[in-house]
Amino acid sequence: MFTGIIETLGKVVAVQSAASNLTFTIESEITQELKIDQSVAHNGVCLTVTAIEANQYRVTAIDETLKKTNLGQLTVGSLLNLERCMPANGRFDGHIVQGHIDQTAICTQIEDQHGSWIFGFNYEGNNNITVEKGSITINGVSLTVFNSTENNFSVAIIPYTWEHTNFHQLKIGDTVNLEFDIIGKYVQRILKR
Repeated sequence: MFTGIIETLGKVVAVQSAASNLTFTIESEITQELKIDQSVAHNGVCLTVTAIEANQYRVTAIDETLKKTNLGQLTVGSLLNLERCMPANGRFDGHIVQGHIDQTAICTQIEDQHGSWIFGFNYEGNNNITVEKGSITINGVSLTVFNSTENNFSVAIIPYTWEHTNFHQLKIGDTVNLEFDIIGKYVQRILKR
């Protein structure tokens, strides 16, 4: 389980294709603290560390993951938001995040507010919803929704988040990973019955 509070950025240094899978070699300042078989969220996607060498480690994304996330668009030099699993005695500084991406969205707006930034997103219609002042995870970052309408929403980014996540690299038209609030998903499922 994760909280959506990004620890650091990782840089893709190699991408290898094997059948329908992609293996990523990632350079990160937390590599020395990782261990093989550990789960780490990469742009919000929970992936298992399979190898570690010096300050680089490897993870593999299978076809199902590549179809539902933006990981297939990564190239050498891409920056990833990284978060290790929350320790059992840790604090929930964000919200409950599983590392299971529901779908992707397209960035439709970036507005510089001279001290913060407003980002707008559009996602394909299905069973997922946002609610005003509810939680959403975008590329692994726990954020609060506003301007929630059908298939569209906005978030505000503070300077710290801008500098310490890959939000500063996003452009209009870019694809991001979305994980909708797990509590909201359960409530929605119960109400449908």
